[in-house]
Amino acid sequence: MNLRIQVKYNIYTDSLTIMTNTQPPVVLCFSGADPTGGAGISADIETLSSHGCIAAPIITAATVQDTVDVSSFSPMPPDLLIEQARAVLEDMPVAVIKIGMVGSAEVVMAIRSILTDYPDIPVIYDPVFSTEKDSALSSEEVIDSVKTLLLPLTRILTPNVFEVHALAPGSDTPTAAAMGLLESDVDYILLTGTHGKTPDVVHTLFCNHREIESFHYARLPHKYHGSGCTLASSIAAQTALGQEPLGAVRQALDYTYKTLLNAHRLGMGQYHPNRFFWDKDK
Repeated sequence: MNLRIQVKYNIYTDSLTIMTNTQPPVVLCFSGADPTGGAGISADIETLSSHGCIAAPIITAATVQDTVDVSSFSPMPPDLLIEQARAVLEDMPVAVIKIGMVGSAEVVMAIRSILTDYPDIPVIYDPVFSTEKDSALSSEEVIDSVKTLLLPLTRILTPNVFEVHALAPGSDTPTAAAMGLLESDVDYILLTGTHGKTPDVVHTLFCNHREIESFHYARLPHKYHGSGCTLASSIAAQTALGQEPLGAVRQALDYTYKTLLNAHRLGMGQYHPNRFFWDKDK
Protein backbone atom coordinates (compact mmCIF):
# COMPACT_ATOMS: atom_id res chain seq x y z
CA MET A 1 0.00 0.00 0.00
CA ASN A 2 1.31 3.43 -0.92
CA LEU A 3 0.91 5.78 2.04
CA ARG A 4 1.42 9.46 1.33
CA ILE A 5 1.68 12.35 3.74
CA GLN A 6 -0.38 15.41 2.85
CA VAL A 7 -0.51 18.80 4.56
CA LYS A 8 -4.02 20.24 4.24
CA TYR A 9 -5.06 23.81 5.02
CA ASN A 10 -8.41 24.01 6.86
CA ILE A 11 -10.29 27.10 5.64
CA TYR A 12 -12.67 27.00 8.61
CA THR A 13 -10.14 26.84 11.45
CA ASP A 14 -7.21 28.62 9.73
CA SER A 15 -4.92 25.72 10.58
CA LEU A 16 -2.81 23.03 8.97
CA THR A 17 -3.61 19.34 9.30
CA ILE A 18 -1.21 16.47 8.58
CA MET A 19 -3.12 13.80 6.65
CA THR A 20 -1.88 10.27 5.96
CA ASN A 21 -4.74 9.23 3.69
CA THR A 22 -5.48 11.29 0.61
CA GLN A 23 -8.67 9.44 -0.29
CA PRO A 24 -11.71 11.68 0.28
CA PRO A 25 -14.26 10.22 2.72
CA VAL A 26 -17.60 9.05 1.33
CA VAL A 27 -20.92 10.17 2.84
CA LEU A 28 -24.07 8.30 1.83
CA CYS A 29 -27.01 10.74 1.67
CA PHE A 30 -30.74 9.99 1.79
CA SER A 31 -32.49 13.24 0.82
CA GLY A 32 -35.22 14.74 -1.32
CA ALA A 33 -34.54 16.33 -4.70
CA ASP A 34 -35.01 20.11 -4.87
CA PRO A 35 -35.20 21.41 -8.46
CA THR A 36 -34.05 24.89 -7.34
CA GLY A 37 -30.74 23.48 -6.11
CA GLY A 38 -31.11 25.17 -2.73
CA ALA A 39 -32.01 22.33 -0.39
CA GLY A 40 -32.13 18.54 -0.18
CA ILE A 41 -29.69 16.43 -2.12
CA SER A 42 -28.26 19.47 -3.93
CA ALA A 43 -27.34 21.04 -0.61
CA ASP A 44 -25.78 17.76 0.54
CA ILE A 45 -23.63 17.45 -2.56
CA GLU A 46 -22.43 21.06 -2.50
CA THR A 47 -21.69 21.03 1.23
CA LEU A 48 -19.83 17.74 1.18
CA SER A 49 -17.86 18.78 -1.90
CA SER A 50 -16.94 22.05 -0.20
CA HIS A 51 -15.47 20.01 2.68
CA GLY A 52 -13.52 17.72 0.39
CA CYS A 53 -15.84 14.73 0.80
CA ILE A 54 -17.62 12.58 -1.78
CA ALA A 55 -21.43 12.57 -1.67
CA ALA A 56 -23.14 9.30 -2.61
CA PRO A 57 -26.68 10.62 -3.22
CA ILE A 58 -29.87 8.58 -2.92
CA ILE A 59 -33.05 10.53 -3.64
CA THR A 60 -35.89 9.72 -1.25
CA ALA A 61 -38.53 11.92 -2.88
CA ALA A 62 -39.03 14.11 -5.94
CA THR A 63 -40.41 17.55 -5.11
CA VAL A 64 -42.11 20.36 -6.99
CA GLN A 65 -40.89 23.60 -5.44
CA ASP A 66 -39.43 27.03 -5.99
CA THR A 67 -37.57 29.34 -3.65
CA VAL A 68 -40.87 30.32 -2.00
CA ASP A 69 -42.41 26.97 -1.08
CA VAL A 70 -43.01 23.29 -1.92
CA SER A 71 -46.08 22.54 -4.05
CA SER A 72 -46.01 18.74 -3.94
CA PHE A 73 -43.75 15.72 -3.60
CA SER A 74 -43.67 12.04 -4.45
CA PRO A 75 -41.65 9.47 -2.47
CA MET A 76 -39.34 7.11 -4.32
CA PRO A 77 -39.97 3.34 -4.38
CA PRO A 78 -38.41 1.88 -1.19
CA ASP A 79 -36.98 -1.17 -2.97
CA LEU A 80 -35.05 1.11 -5.31
CA LEU A 81 -33.54 2.99 -2.36
CA ILE A 82 -32.41 -0.26 -0.76
CA GLU A 83 -30.82 -1.48 -4.01
CA GLN A 84 -29.02 1.82 -4.52
CA ALA A 85 -27.71 1.98 -0.96
CA ARG A 86 -26.49 -1.60 -0.94
CA ALA A 87 -24.73 -1.12 -4.26
CA VAL A 88 -22.79 1.82 -2.83
CA LEU A 89 -22.09 0.27 0.57
CA GLU A 90 -20.76 -2.95 -0.95
CA ASP A 91 -18.45 -1.03 -3.25
CA MET A 92 -17.24 2.09 -1.44
CA PRO A 93 -15.94 2.79 2.10
CA VAL A 94 -18.84 4.87 3.44
CA ALA A 95 -17.73 6.86 6.49
CA VAL A 96 -21.04 8.49 7.47
CA ILE A 97 -24.72 8.26 6.54
CA LYS A 98 -26.70 11.51 6.37
CA ILE A 99 -30.52 11.52 6.29
CA GLY A 100 -32.81 14.39 5.33
CA MET A 101 -36.37 14.28 4.02
CA VAL A 102 -37.77 10.75 4.04
CA GLY A 103 -41.20 11.28 2.45
CA SER A 104 -43.02 8.13 3.57
CA ALA A 105 -43.14 5.49 6.29
CA GLU A 106 -42.12 2.91 3.71
CA VAL A 107 -38.97 4.90 2.94
CA VAL A 108 -38.24 5.10 6.68
CA MET A 109 -38.45 1.30 6.91
CA ALA A 110 -36.18 0.94 3.88
CA ILE A 111 -33.56 3.25 5.39
CA ARG A 112 -33.73 1.40 8.72
CA SER A 113 -33.04 -1.88 6.95
CA ILE A 114 -29.80 -0.36 5.68
CA LEU A 115 -28.78 1.18 8.99
CA THR A 116 -29.27 -2.05 10.94
CA ASP A 117 -26.98 -3.88 8.51
CA TYR A 118 -24.24 -1.25 8.93
CA PRO A 119 -24.44 -0.35 12.64
CA ASP A 120 -20.87 0.96 12.84
CA ILE A 121 -21.47 3.83 10.40
CA PRO A 122 -22.51 6.98 12.29
CA VAL A 123 -25.82 8.55 11.26
CA ILE A 124 -26.49 12.30 11.06
CA TYR A 125 -30.22 12.98 10.73
CA ASP A 126 -31.97 16.26 9.87
CA PRO A 127 -35.70 15.52 10.39
CA VAL A 128 -37.26 17.56 7.56
CA PHE A 129 -41.01 17.56 8.29
CA SER A 130 -42.20 20.87 6.86
CA THR A 131 -41.09 23.98 4.98
CA GLU A 132 -40.63 27.58 6.08
CA LYS A 133 -44.18 28.23 4.82
CA ASP A 134 -45.41 25.20 6.79
CA SER A 135 -46.08 22.98 3.79
CA ALA A 136 -46.21 19.42 5.13
CA LEU A 137 -43.44 17.09 3.97
CA SER A 138 -44.51 14.29 6.29
CA SER A 139 -47.48 12.82 8.15
CA GLU A 140 -48.17 11.50 11.64
CA GLU A 141 -47.41 8.02 10.32
CA VAL A 142 -44.01 9.17 9.04
CA ILE A 143 -43.16 10.94 12.30
CA ASP A 144 -44.16 7.91 14.35
CA SER A 145 -42.02 5.69 12.11
CA VAL A 146 -39.06 8.05 12.49
CA LYS A 147 -39.35 8.02 16.28
CA THR A 148 -39.53 4.24 16.44
CA LEU A 149 -37.20 3.19 13.64
CA LEU A 150 -34.62 5.93 12.97
CA LEU A 151 -33.99 7.85 16.18
CA PRO A 152 -32.53 4.86 18.08
CA LEU A 153 -29.94 4.51 15.30
CA THR A 154 -29.00 8.20 15.08
CA ARG A 155 -25.69 9.61 16.31
CA ILE A 156 -26.56 13.33 15.89
CA LEU A 157 -30.09 14.67 15.38
CA THR A 158 -30.52 18.29 14.18
CA PRO A 159 -34.18 19.35 14.69
CA ASN A 160 -35.47 22.92 14.71
CA VAL A 161 -38.00 24.02 17.33
CA PHE A 162 -40.97 22.80 15.25
CA GLU A 163 -39.43 19.44 14.44
CA VAL A 164 -38.42 18.74 18.04
CA HIS A 165 -42.01 19.35 19.19
CA ALA A 166 -43.32 17.11 16.39
CA LEU A 167 -41.06 14.33 17.67
CA ALA A 168 -41.86 15.00 21.34
CA PRO A 169 -45.43 16.35 21.43
CA GLY A 170 -46.71 17.63 24.73
CA SER A 171 -43.38 19.06 25.89
CA ASP A 172 -43.60 22.51 27.44
CA THR A 173 -40.46 23.89 25.81
CA PRO A 174 -38.09 22.95 22.99
CA THR A 175 -35.45 22.16 25.61
CA ALA A 176 -37.80 19.77 27.40
CA ALA A 177 -38.64 18.14 24.07
CA ALA A 178 -34.95 17.68 23.24
CA MET A 179 -34.22 16.21 26.67
CA GLY A 180 -37.13 13.82 26.23
CA LEU A 181 -35.84 12.67 22.86
CA LEU A 182 -32.56 11.62 24.43
CA GLU A 183 -34.58 8.77 25.94
CA SER A 184 -34.97 7.37 22.41
CA ASP A 185 -31.25 6.49 22.36
CA VAL A 186 -30.17 9.39 20.14
CA ASP A 187 -26.59 10.13 21.16
CA TYR A 188 -26.59 13.88 20.51
CA ILE A 189 -29.31 16.40 19.72
CA LEU A 190 -28.41 19.77 18.22
CA LEU A 191 -31.51 21.90 18.71
CA THR A 192 -31.26 24.68 16.14
CA GLY A 193 -32.54 28.13 17.03
CA THR A 194 -33.12 29.76 13.67
CA HIS A 195 -36.91 29.65 14.14
CA GLY A 196 -36.75 30.89 17.71
CA LYS A 197 -37.83 34.32 18.93
CA THR A 198 -34.56 35.28 20.61
CA PRO A 199 -32.66 38.44 19.51
CA ASP A 200 -29.75 36.28 18.39
CA VAL A 201 -29.82 32.70 17.15
CA VAL A 202 -29.01 30.15 19.85
CA HIS A 203 -28.22 26.55 18.97
CA THR A 204 -28.00 24.05 21.83
CA LEU A 205 -26.25 20.68 21.92
CA PHE A 206 -27.58 17.98 24.28
CA CYS A 207 -26.06 14.65 25.33
CA ASN A 208 -26.18 12.36 28.37
CA HIS A 209 -29.43 13.93 29.60
CA ARG A 210 -27.97 17.40 29.83
CA GLU A 211 -27.04 20.48 27.84
CA ILE A 212 -23.46 20.26 26.61
CA GLU A 213 -22.95 23.66 25.01
CA SER A 214 -24.86 26.54 23.43
CA PHE A 215 -23.75 28.49 20.36
CA HIS A 216 -24.76 32.10 19.69
CA TYR A 217 -24.90 33.79 16.27
CA ALA A 218 -26.23 37.15 15.13
CA ARG A 219 -29.70 36.82 13.63
CA LEU A 220 -29.55 37.54 9.90
CA PRO A 221 -32.27 39.54 8.12
CA HIS A 222 -33.24 37.03 5.42
CA LYS A 223 -34.79 33.56 5.05
CA TYR A 224 -32.58 30.83 3.62
CA HIS A 225 -33.39 27.84 1.44
CA GLY A 226 -31.47 24.78 2.64
CA SER A 227 -29.72 26.09 5.73
CA GLY A 228 -30.72 23.04 7.80
CA CYS A 229 -29.58 20.67 5.06
CA THR A 230 -26.28 22.55 4.89
CA LEU A 231 -25.74 22.28 8.63
CA ALA A 232 -26.48 18.54 8.84
CA SER A 233 -24.33 17.81 5.81
CA SER A 234 -21.48 19.86 7.24
CA ILE A 235 -21.71 17.89 10.50
CA ALA A 236 -21.63 14.70 8.42
CA ALA A 237 -18.58 15.94 6.55
CA GLN A 238 -16.74 16.93 9.72
CA THR A 239 -17.59 13.55 11.24
CA ALA A 240 -16.31 11.77 8.13
CA LEU A 241 -13.10 13.79 8.38
CA GLY A 242 -12.53 12.48 11.92
CA GLN A 243 -14.00 15.17 14.16
CA GLU A 244 -15.65 14.13 17.41
CA PRO A 245 -19.29 15.32 17.80
CA LEU A 246 -18.72 18.59 19.67
CA GLY A 247 -15.98 19.69 17.28
CA ALA A 248 -18.02 18.60 14.26
CA VAL A 249 -21.02 20.61 15.46
CA ARG A 250 -18.96 23.68 16.29
CA GLN A 251 -17.19 23.76 12.92
CA ALA A 252 -20.37 22.96 11.00
CA LEU A 253 -22.24 25.84 12.65
CA ASP A 254 -19.44 28.25 11.76
CA TYR A 255 -19.35 26.98 8.19
CA THR A 256 -23.13 27.21 7.78
CA TYR A 257 -23.23 30.74 9.17
CA LYS A 258 -20.64 31.84 6.61
CA THR A 259 -22.68 30.28 3.79
CA LEU A 260 -25.63 32.42 4.91
CA LEU A 261 -23.58 35.59 5.22
CA ASN A 262 -22.56 35.09 1.59
CA ALA A 263 -25.94 33.87 0.30
CA HIS A 264 -27.51 34.82 -3.04
CA ARG A 265 -31.13 35.64 -3.82
CA LEU A 266 -31.64 33.75 -7.07
CA GLY A 267 -35.45 33.65 -7.14
CA MET A 268 -38.40 35.51 -5.66
CA GLY A 269 -38.23 33.78 -2.27
CA GLN A 270 -35.53 32.58 0.08
CA TYR A 271 -31.79 33.09 -0.35
CA HIS A 272 -29.49 30.26 -1.45
CA PRO A 273 -26.57 29.60 0.92
CA ASN A 274 -23.23 30.05 -0.80
CA ARG A 275 -21.54 26.80 0.15
CA PHE A 276 -18.37 27.73 -1.73
CA PHE A 277 -18.05 31.15 -0.08
CA TRP A 278 -14.35 30.52 0.42
CA ASP A 279 -13.81 30.45 -3.37
CA LYS A 280 -13.87 34.11 -4.29
CA ASP A 281 -14.57 33.23 -7.94
CA LYS A 282 -17.93 31.62 -7.03
